[in-house]
Amino acid sequence: MRMVDLIVAKRSGQAHSREEIDFIVNGIMTDSLKDYQLAAWLMAVCWRGMTIQETTDLTDAMTHSGQVLDLSGIGKIVGDKHSTGGVGDKTTLVFAPLLAAAGVPMAKLSGRGLGHTGGTLDKLEAIPGFNVNLTTEQFVEQVRKVGAAIGGQTAELAPADGKMYALRDVTGTVDSLPLIVSSILSKKFAAGTNLIILDVKCGRGAIMETEDKARQLAETLSEVGKRLNKPVTAVVTDMEQPLGCAVGHTLEVMEAIDTLGGSGPEDLRELCLSLGSLALVKAGRQPDEAAARTALEELISSGEALEKFRQIIVAQGGNPDVIEKPELMPQSRHRFLLNAPANGKLWVEHLDGRKVAEACKLMGAGRAEKGDPINLAVGVVLKAKAGDVVEGGQPVAVIHADSEADYKAAAEKLSEAITYSSSPVSRPSLIKARMG
Repeated sequence: MRMVDLIVAKRSGQAHSREEIDFIVNGIMTDSLKDYQLAAWLMAVCWRGMTIQETTDLTDAMTHSGQVLDLSGIGKIVGDKHSTGGVGDKTTLVFAPLLAAAGVPMAKLSGRGLGHTGGTLDKLEAIPGFNVNLTTEQFVEQVRKVGAAIGGQTAELAPADGKMYALRDVTGTVDSLPLIVSSILSKKFAAGTNLIILDVKCGRGAIMETEDKARQLAETLSEVGKRLNKPVTAVVTDMEQPLGCAVGHTLEVMEAIDTLGGSGPEDLRELCLSLGSLALVKAGRQPDEAAARTALEELISSGEALEKFRQIIVAQGGNPDVIEKPELMPQSRHRFLLNAPANGKLWVEHLDGRKVAEACKLMGAGRAEKGDPINLAVGVVLKAKAGDVVEGGQPVAVIHADSEADYKAAAEKLSEAITYSSSPVSRPSLIKARMG
């Protein structure tokens, strides 16, 4: 078998056999496959796509390219939640402790951000001392003892994906449905979880800008999980505008703490309760989603959910005092107000999540390349979102910046993100679809 023949076959639109896919993944792992050959094959996949069976075979081969964790000793059900990413998406910081408090162990492997804003690991590092670099043994033991752990992907899990993604990132082949699906699921399956909730974002603040593309991704994720006998449920949710009000690392941790404590923005709370209710029913913990939602609301109102987050922080070396004293986390030097136009009562007609993120990146909240430093203190707190009414001249956002120059750059971009209407505007729906 020769790689050049497989490249030509895929370029011609032919489907690969399982044996051919195993050959490719084995070549990645043994370095017998040259980077230029893999890059050519990745581009061919982008052009020609893959059948659902090819995508399933690639996912399975990548899953078994390294260590596959056995979490059966922790419990019958061990959960994980994955988001395809978006602006202000701090759902994991609420979802993981909430589900753990409900008795579902959460083994959450997360990543860092590349682009406009940081990822879950970056946000957690705003908590002084918080260690996201757990060994496999530490990760598993913490899930067993505390009920939840949130750490980074180790090199032993789905290593073929890491090598493949490094090339995808520099060859313009990231935006390929079968490659996205195999990348997401291989890491989840290798982590050993058996209850997987996937939050597929759609809109200007997401990778999938249209609902149709997000639905297609969600359907494929669900179908591949089904074919590999893994319980995968995918939910399509809105990311046209940021989730919640805070965008920026310290600010998002503060908002997650507020949400676990019973306040927090309505859309973030609703998403966590909806996904959490679904997970509890799938785990067999509650008979239906109404009962599950009631149980989760009680965990929040009683303080048990926030206490579980405190336990996670302590277990991973962080300072739990940030819950009561958020000023212990990195703080920006200045806070500036961005006001609505001064012409009477207005409604926010549209809020562009991508531009909000770009405003934060101008202040240092995102990274251009892997490994770039990011500013954990800066960001934006929105005072109004799509459908909200504001009085002319009143604040629509608070910009947390380290300099006036950064503020001015961010304010200009943020102003572009917000459009207004003189008549009422309906709020966008949060959850679009569910598969699996």
